[in-house]
Amino acid sequence: MLDARPGLPRTRLLALSFLMLFVELALIRWTGSNILYLSYFSNFILLASFLGIGLGFLRPDSGRDLFRFAPIGLAALIAFVRIFPVEIDRSGTELIFFGALGTQTGLPPWLTLPVLFLGVAGVMALIGEGVARTFRQFPPLDAYRLDILGSLAGIIAFSALSFLGAPPLAWGAVVVVVLFLLADRHHLAWQLPALAVIVVLLGLESLVPTDSWSPYYKIRLITQPSGAVSLLVNGIPHQTMEPADRRLDTLTLYGLIYQRTRSIPKSVLIVGAGTGVDVAVALKEGVQHVDAVEIDPRIHDIGVQQNPDRPFQDPRVASYVNDGRAFLEQTTHRYDLILFALPDSLTLVAGQSSLRLESYLFTVEAMRAARSHLTAGGAFGEYNYYREDWLVDRLAGTLQQVYAHPPCLDSAGHFARLALLMDSLSSDALRCPGVWQPISAAVPPPATDDYPFLYLRDRAIPGFYLLTLGLILLAALLVVRAAAGTLTPMGRYLDLFCMGAAFLLLETKNVVQFALLFGTTWFVNSLVFLGILIAVYLAIETARRTELGPAWPLYAALLLALAVAWIVQPDLLLRLSVVPRFLAAVAVAFVPIFLANLVFAKRFRDVAASNLAFGANLLGAMVGGILEYVSLITGYRGLLIVVGALYAAAFALQRLAVTRPGTNWRPAARA
Repeated sequence: MLDARPGLPRTRLLALSFLMLFVELALIRWTGSNILYLSYFSNFILLASFLGIGLGFLRPDSGRDLFRFAPIGLAALIAFVRIFPVEIDRSGTELIFFGALGTQTGLPPWLTLPVLFLGVAGVMALIGEGVARTFRQFPPLDAYRLDILGSLAGIIAFSALSFLGAPPLAWGAVVVVVLFLLADRHHLAWQLPALAVIVVLLGLESLVPTDSWSPYYKIRLITQPSGAVSLLVNGIPHQTMEPADRRLDTLTLYGLIYQRTRSIPKSVLIVGAGTGVDVAVALKEGVQHVDAVEIDPRIHDIGVQQNPDRPFQDPRVASYVNDGRAFLEQTTHRYDLILFALPDSLTLVAGQSSLRLESYLFTVEAMRAARSHLTAGGAFGEYNYYREDWLVDRLAGTLQQVYAHPPCLDSAGHFARLALLMDSLSSDALRCPGVWQPISAAVPPPATDDYPFLYLRDRAIPGFYLLTLGLILLAALLVVRAAAGTLTPMGRYLDLFCMGAAFLLLETKNVVQFALLFGTTWFVNSLVFLGILIAVYLAIETARRTELGPAWPLYAALLLALAVAWIVQPDLLLRLSVVPRFLAAVAVAFVPIFLANLVFAKRFRDVAASNLAFGANLLGAMVGGILEYVSLITGYRGLLIVVGALYAAAFALQRLAVTRPGTNWRPAARA
């Protein structure tokens, strides 16, 4: 095993860092597919992971190495999630939106979420301690360099498995193999049963014949007595496949879409094509050409294979696996009808932002982009099941702002009512028996690219979120105090704590900006994280090989780069073609990342206790994850102000720090 062979501490640190990031990514993805509540707590698992890893880095001087218990902790966490999954306990043909219809399985949120948070933090603390014990054997920058290289390998491996549509068994197999290789042979006998439990539990989940995995969801297919096939994602009813003729007979909305236009549109763009039901309806109505855009490759494949009308095989259809907003920004075609067909994702872009896959589809800028692709008599339509009247008002008000007149509104039902909103460039292009009249006393303003929170009525952090975040902070303080004893030694690394918080926010800002510029797809998200790690690595190499001089010029350059990022707003970049947009976006996003890590690397190079300093930085990142919710008030651009303030605080704290004798790094004694 790697820890029993001399001369391999570098290999061990690489493997441990790989394991740490791979497990974090896998837990974010896997728990979200089994616990419904995580659809509404965007970075819950990320916060738990940073807390756990930070705790692990505070413990390497303790006499008992707890890394050996990582297989048991992970097996217990997986067992809890598999025994008490939280799903929607109902089936049917209706889609859900903005929450759950019907009853939920599993334990209540007040019990599930704390257990899950502490469980994830505990598992990551065990793994983090293993990393920390090897980390401190190297000079700080050497250790950080190896940690980043291992993390790069982890994100590449997980992205590759996502690309292949691999189920959790594959993720678990990677983790089990690495844990086996890292195990001490003296402990392996009682670790093997825990490793076997991980494989068995994930294997049982992965081998369910009705289930498959996309880069976004766990997908389950259920055949109804009527012969229709319902598609559930992450335990939530999402779509239903049935012949278009039956859909037109039972749900009048599908026919209304084409009855509202003065003539049958020749060319139609359908965003949220899913398994092809809307595409099949368009073909039945006589549309000559359909561009069908669906973000999820697995859902599209299911439609190709199982939709009874075989719409994607029709020569009149061109299908694209892409983000809808990105497609609108890239295409030059014009359409007689653009239809947003139930594009509610029910999931998040990444584990560290409040951005959903469809967030940038419903902003006022997106509606203008759609408008620019309509023919002279073209029409735009969107429909969904809406639980809140104010949400219908927000969407209708957005269309009114874009088209300068109120949209047509067809709706049915009261709870989760079905609503169709349509508008056009020409006031006489639609047969419109009823136009929208505000239902709410005050119509919420449109969502924007800077504030894409469609489902948040007011610019505020919801009270339940505030309570949850407050409890997380309290729990973190108590756990850190219990694990580290006195917090006084961490006081000399408060600047690194501030850097951790600032960097997490900067990372979040870049993730959401690239999602806007190039699509909210898993692939874009993976490339952004990969780019961030590469920028971090380049900064480390620069710091290792170059004398950087005093800190203040680096801080000044960083604040200047943040100011440039503030000035160069995404709408300026969206006006550029793809290649110049990419080059400009990389410069605006990654120059601050590079400079921030030069600042960190210069400071980190000379710390006396690398594990304690790195732990403080990770705990700061957890606080940064909490501060990310400030964007619900300010929008994402406002995060740059918070980032600048945190780096200014880090500089002030660094200047105020008193230089103590014996603060240079020295290798830890080995057992």
